[in-house]
Amino acid sequence: MAEGEALRSPLRKWAFALPRLLFKGWFALAFALSLVVLYLPFRMLLRKPSGYPAAFRLMRGWARFLGIAGMMPLRVEWKGQLPPSPYVVCINHSSYLDIVHAFNVLPEYFVFLGKHELLYWPLFNIFFRDMHIAVNRSNGAEAARALMRAGRALDAGISVGLFPEGTISGHAPRMLPFKDGAFRLAVKKQVPIVPITFVNNWLLFGDPEQPWSRGRPGIARAVVHPAVPTRGLGPADVDNLRQRVFDTIESPLRQAYPRP
Repeated sequence: MAEGEALRSPLRKWAFALPRLLFKGWFALAFALSLVVLYLPFRMLLRKPSGYPAAFRLMRGWARFLGIAGMMPLRVEWKGQLPPSPYVVCINHSSYLDIVHAFNVLPEYFVFLGKHELLYWPLFNIFFRDMHIAVNRSNGAEAARALMRAGRALDAGISVGLFPEGTISGHAPRMLPFKDGAFRLAVKKQVPIVPITFVNNWLLFGDPEQPWSRGRPGIARAVVHPAVPTRGLGPADVDNLRQRVFDTIESPLRQAYPRP
């Protein structure tokens, strides 16, 4: 499967550099202004756990707005139905757009495990103080505590979503190796795993910290795969489970980008 830069000619990279920069600037403006407008309602809903489901519904509405305003609406291919909650959602990670569209894919309240740095994002950090879970993967003890919180959410019947790569891949559409946490958690709690592939988010919205990275309007594509059961599995099955989910998520990427 080809890496992103191998699919990109130098001429196209620089010929469209300014339109990409303007497009990402527009999306950043739509994101920031809409968050300012919604900040107070979110702040009110996030004061106590009873408001989290309503905050989640508002987040879904916000995500739909961002998809439309950003000219990157989502098209979902359902290869399987979502199981009853709770379950663990595993998603490939190639763009910040993945976070937005995760809320457009999943209709039921779930909590996200996100990187610890989100706690330092102005305004946006309110979501990861209590409702969602910030993970500091550089600190083993803190990462373990985050997984314990995720386990308590599953015990309460709330699904958990995460990116098993741990960070955005720098070689999209190729994925980074998956970490074990999601699979150990699913096996421990005996809940199914729902694999989701975001096929082309990496093409639509590149790293905003790199001004000349990809960015353009288009239809974002997602594939929701059949749930992978874990009932009856134990710690010895984690490696096979991780590889099975990796291969499932990778399959649409290989079909879409087959060139070596």
